[in-house]
Amino acid sequence: MADSNFTNAPGDSLVSLGAAELAEKIAAREVSSEEVTRAHLDRISEVDGEINAFLHVGGDEALAAARAADAAAAAGEAVGPLNGVPVALKDVFTTTDAPTTAGSKILEGYQSPYDATVTARLRTAGLPILGKTNLDEFAMGSSTENSAYGPTRNPHDLSRTPGGSGGGSAAALASFQAPLAIGTDTGGSIRQPAALTGTVGVKPTYGGVSRYGLIACASSLDQGGPCGRTVLDTALLHEAIAGHDARDSTSLDAAVPGVVAAAREGARGDLSGVRVGVVKEFDLATGAQPGVRERFEASLEVLKERGAEIVDVSCPNFVHATAAYYLILPSEVSSNLARFDAMRYGLRVDDDGKHSAEQVMAATRDAGFGAEVKRRIMIGTYALSAGYYDAYYGSAQKVRTLIARDFEAAYEKVDIIVSPATPSTAFGLGEKVDDPLAMYLFDLFTLPLNLAGHCGMSVPVGTASDTGLPVGLQIMAPPQADDRLYRVGATFEAATAG
Repeated sequence: MADSNFTNAPGDSLVSLGAAELAEKIAAREVSSEEVTRAHLDRISEVDGEINAFLHVGGDEALAAARAADAAAAAGEAVGPLNGVPVALKDVFTTTDAPTTAGSKILEGYQSPYDATVTARLRTAGLPILGKTNLDEFAMGSSTENSAYGPTRNPHDLSRTPGGSGGGSAAALASFQAPLAIGTDTGGSIRQPAALTGTVGVKPTYGGVSRYGLIACASSLDQGGPCGRTVLDTALLHEAIAGHDARDSTSLDAAVPGVVAAAREGARGDLSGVRVGVVKEFDLATGAQPGVRERFEASLEVLKERGAEIVDVSCPNFVHATAAYYLILPSEVSSNLARFDAMRYGLRVDDDGKHSAEQVMAATRDAGFGAEVKRRIMIGTYALSAGYYDAYYGSAQKVRTLIARDFEAAYEKVDIIVSPATPSTAFGLGEKVDDPLAMYLFDLFTLPLNLAGHCGMSVPVGTASDTGLPVGLQIMAPPQADDRLYRVGATFEAATAG
């Protein structure tokens, strides 16, 4: 493994503290939000030149928000539990005071006239936004190598990927550039980077966090969610951003599960009566790196020691998840990305009065979209074309229904389902770039969850013996049972602390 000290907490610095501890110190007036925010901005300046986790750093804006958080607390105003704790925001959520590029040249320098709901809720809760983090272009990828602004590097080994699409958010956490981060998960883009960087990432129940102002990749799959270095930190952020939003037609009009209470309960360490499912069709003997298998099997032993019952479950249609996903997602991409037409906003090429609108559009999309985005647009357009819709897109939706039914049958027997979050530890930058199928198959454990709209978490389970790199345990639960993730995740975290 390449030498790196980016994952070593820098001594007694404020950046070494978790979000919950920082929130307590800020609330007790032991330290100011401005001091905490400045310390993280200094850390970004120190290390991000080598990691490339951030596409934009909003230092002045973050410090102004921090001073406002301090003033609100000093005035005795009612503030949220994370008031004053800074956060990094994936650059796919719109912001009025920073560019929103979605990692694409076609939106280079674009400034939104409105905040996404997640952005607005972070501001309302008093969290200074440090900046916007790097991602695979339009959240399409598993390595953050598809970004138009260069790859993000894994802080554990700079020659390797931090995962994708949200590698920037996960790398910012792992390198102590931010105590909290926001990601999005369409097929594993929160959980997979969390696993590869040794952090915690949660994909909430579909509709549990508003998608208003989230630049769409695949609208029936996309879901924003929280990322942190501990389960409790992530739960606190989850509650800050979750809840119904009338501006999002897919938003759940239901109470937010008590994820913070569940995390605190889980930390006490008792899983008696909890039934944990292991999917037979996830054939670890052939589908996972030996070091990942070892950590997964050791994780099951930890859960049993804490009182859980391990139960084998069969989900026969999970083996078709990758094929179905890579028809549904490109189809929705083809539709969603049609809005980038060079006419209304963003990049415009050959707009010299000598070319027709169609020529300008073609030249702009050719120059503005990267290779992976173009690949998925072409696949999706073909799958939706006359004569092929039922054979491809329609059939994939039927498989999606079967996967959801597999989950339903499994949850009649168990409370949660677990698996490795990824089949291997972090792979080398450039290793899979020229093999799209190998890149797609890296998501095989995470995809079923998105197709069904359920919730999932990746929690660190140590390092693989064969690479010395982080491994993540994926915990899955039914819709609106997000609290189960946090209870089990916190129990595992407490059992393996130190």
